[in-house]
Amino acid sequence: MALQRLTLWGRGLKMCILLVRRQTINWESKWQNRWVSSESKSDYGKFRLTAGKIYGDRDREKGLQTTENSKFYAISSRFKSFSNKGRSLVIQYTVKHEQKIDCGGGYIKVFPFNLRQKNMSGESQYYIMFGPDICGSETKKVHVILNYKNKLNSMKKQIRCKVDGFTHLYTLILRPDQTYEVKIDNEQVESGSLEDDWDFLPPRTINDPTVNKPEDWDDVAEIDDPKDDWDEPEHILDNSAEKPEDWDDVKKGEWKLILFMDSFLNSTIDNPNYKGIWPHPQIENPSYSPDFNIYSYDNISVIGLDLWQVRSGTIFDNFLITDNEEYAEEFGDDTWGETKWGDILSLSLFLSSNLSGRQAPWKEAGRRTEAGFELGGNVGNRTLGTDSI
Repeated sequence: MALQRLTLWGRGLKMCILLVRRQTINWESKWQNRWVSSESKSDYGKFRLTAGKIYGDRDREKGLQTTENSKFYAISSRFKSFSNKGRSLVIQYTVKHEQKIDCGGGYIKVFPFNLRQKNMSGESQYYIMFGPDICGSETKKVHVILNYKNKLNSMKKQIRCKVDGFTHLYTLILRPDQTYEVKIDNEQVESGSLEDDWDFLPPRTINDPTVNKPEDWDDVAEIDDPKDDWDEPEHILDNSAEKPEDWDDVKKGEWKLILFMDSFLNSTIDNPNYKGIWPHPQIENPSYSPDFNIYSYDNISVIGLDLWQVRSGTIFDNFLITDNEEYAEEFGDDTWGETKWGDILSLSLFLSSNLSGRQAPWKEAGRRTEAGFELGGNVGNRTLGTDSI
């Protein structure tokens, strides 16, 4: 099944299928029709369309922003379903934590066609969860969670996310050769094999149960130094201790001197007979069966934000789903790449001038490009016809 191209454009987030004809959309008034807020909870946090307090170009940097502290959020947008079988799947978007986030998610989820958007919750089945998650000083990671045969599998490697208040571009690539790549700001931060870096399948080999470690195999790395002439027990009595005045022999028994570890234990040396860890012979695992379609998903149909934030203010934009890695990189450069320096300069001037809550005193010069969300096939001559969803 050929993929269709789908774009969620900005003046903050316009959504169109790239097909035959072009249609202009007033996204300021239409975005709430294209994104469905979940009603599975009555107290979900609200989103708004804004560039936030700090920006280089207000119109180009508008996105969906969380607005209420200590809230769950659940919102999604549907597109025509497709399968990435036989081709790469690239998922990309930008996120900005301008609120100096302390604990909360900045990730997205990709869902199958059968998601009931108004019932979407943390219990809803999803295909992919990707993006940054921050909580306190310990959790600052990029999630890459993939659904395989209805079981969610987290990536075994750890990827650190960006923790500043600037806009960052996150990209996940799944390929038909069963490899993957994660990029932040169009730079690779991790890559490898889907089979090796997730526990989708049983191991290819296992220990041979018919072979045991030889009795004369010495795997003790250090031994007591035979030249050490200390001949003291490991525990000695503390002769300086005195029986407490309130000690009750009837209740507690006869008081005895305390034993403590002797600090003058024998020193150790490297074991001259040490052979290392015994390499257990391996055999093929009879439970292992290769699967060459781990990367592939059928009926991909919805992108959503399903997360919790203690301190709100995160802005999501420039959503992109495509099979063209080169185009995704160009798209990132044309959106995030053309506004990043404006963000940095605006924030610097904002902070130095103490212009809290007011418009940044600088706007990025340069041509306008609309940010967006795109799904599907070959870019070709880059002549993009659009048809609204």
